[in-house]
Amino acid sequence: MPGTRKLGRPTDHRKAMLRAMVTFFLESGKIETTVTRAKEVASIAEKMITLGKTNSLHNKRQVMSFVTKEDVVKKLFDEIAPKYADRNGGYTRIYKTGPRRGDAAEMAILELV
Repeated sequence: MPGTRKLGRPTDHRKAMLRAMVTFFLESGKIETTVTRAKEVASIAEKMITLGKTNSLHNKRQVMSFVTKEDVVKKLFDEIAPKYADRNGGYTRIYKTGPRRGDAAEMAILELV
């Protein structure tokens, strides 16, 4: 994928981190992280929600291959995706919250609309 951000991590670490963040984000509906990570997580989460809108075995397996918890996949197909049935994309929102205290990294809150 030519447009992905590397986030200063090796591929396996980056994939594992994004899988965990997307899973937690879909579980809780809100997450606080850096702006660049929030943009990556939002992109992947939107794809997962779009897959969840069509309740087929193939789509469930595709989501299962990325999301790490089975109960989160169930929640995605039963609760989250049906809320956005009449909406074409734009399921997430990013609020910038200012710099982090330790290293002044730009922080953001990512939430479901």
